[in-house]
Order: sequence, then C-alpha cells, then structure tokens
Amino acid sequence: MTPSMSSPTAVEILFVLLGVVTVGSAVLVVTTRQIVHAALWLVVTLGSVAGCFLLLTAEFVAWMQVLIYVGAVVVLLLFGLMLTRAPIGRSDDLTGTNQVMAAAVGAAAAGVLAVLLVKGFRGAYVDVHTVPPASARVVGEALFRFWVLPFEALSVLLLAALVGAVALSRTRAKGE
Repeated sequence: MTPSMSSPTAVEILFVLLGVVTVGSAVLVVTTRQIVHAALWLVVTLGSVAGCFLLLTAEFVAWMQVLIYVGAVVVLLLFGLMLTRAPIGRSDDLTGTNQVMAAAVGAAAAGVLAVLLVKGFRGAYVDVHTVPPASARVVGEALFRFWVLPFEALSVLLLAALVGAVALSRTRAKGE
C-alpha cells in the first residue's frame, strides 16, 4: 500500500525543521574558528538529533542521546580543552590550505551517501503512528547484547585521548 500524498502533518514539518537545524549546526561545528563555540554548536546538533528521536517516538534513545552525548561527551571535550590549555579564542592557524579540495571531497561523499540512501530506501515508508514504540527493555537488551563492545571501545578511546592530552600538556608545561 503506497502512502497518500496528502499535506504534511505537524510532526513531519517539525522533523524537517529539526533536520535543518541539525545540518546547519553541524556545519557550524566544523567551520567555526573558536573551539568552545564549536563545542556549543555540537550541543545544538546533538540536541536536535535527540528531538528527532522524540518525534519518532523513541523516547529512551532520545534521553540516552541527551545524557550520554550532550551531557558526557561534550563535557569531556570541554574538560579536555581546559586541561590541555588549548587556545580557546579565535585560532587562524587551524585553517588548512586545501579548503577547496576538502569541500569537494565532502560534497562528493555527501552525494554518494544521498544516492545510496535514496536507492536503498526508495519504497520504504513507516507510519510512525502505527508502529508501537520500543520499550526500554528491548532497547537495553539490544544494547547490552549486540552493542556492548563498540560502546566499551569508544569509552576506552575517549579515556586514552584525555590521558594523552593531559600527558602532552604536562610535557609542554615543563619544557616552557
């Protein structure tokens, strides 16, 4: 059964608006020259992704997004910035010389991803109002049965990055 092409609902309009906010703030994360502003734009990006999860009636995943990514990862990023004495203000030396090539590669990758998504999900349509929401038990079982290793690897990677940043800042402080 194909969906009727009626006017968009308020949920669909809100989902598109959140998608635009997500993409816009993600672009600002990678283009801003102040690293603290980039971290704050990352909060906006991750928060709007959580809003998209809420609209898809995945409340548990949305709140985990807020708690883990917005709460923990961004705080860890800012904590690492403070520990390493990184320049917090505007940094012109962070701008590379291959901006045109980087933009071309990014546009090509986005184009390939868009084509793959359109071809892969051409006839797929899910009416979110008829699909029962996943319970916390189902999501928890999936996370702890199939996704434990990636989460643990990510936590070890973040810890190693933080310890490395502290070690580098201490070495640099002694050499100054």
